[in-house]
Amino acid sequence: MLPIVLIFVVFYFLLIRPQQKKMKQHKEMLSAIRRGDRVVTGGGIIGTVSKVIDENELQLEIAEGVRVRVQRQMVSGVVAKPEPAPQPKEPRGGSSRGSSGEKAAGGTPAANDAAANDVATKDAAGSDGEAKPAGARSSRLTRILGGKRD
Repeated sequence: MLPIVLIFVVFYFLLIRPQQKKMKQHKEMLSAIRRGDRVVTGGGIIGTVSKVIDENELQLEIAEGVRVRVQRQMVSGVVAKPEPAPQPKEPRGGSSRGSSGEKAAGGTPAANDAAANDVATKDAAGSDGEAKPAGARSSRLTRILGGKRD
């Protein structure tokens, strides 16, 4: 009789209890899904929750303009939660610009996009500075292999 009880105790602590904890965490995660969350479904589709239809259904946007309805239980994980909108904090008595009129730190999103385009342009131009067509742009793997292409 004692060995059977020991086996049950071992099964409880090694199999049953961890599975119950995992199910509880998954249920809490599902109940916390809100509009704007990036989620992955059981089938591997990643999308953004565009609408919570009811307690059992969600509407996911998987591509621009492509929306699908999924059951909430089919969501296997939350990839990213949206950050709350930052509150604008303007110091009293002036703007956050320096004496030269430039923005203090960070830059604007348009400036960040322009900087990213500069990097992409330099990468496309290559080391010799000559512009290459988009199809001829070398990838990281091509550079690692010494410029050899398949």
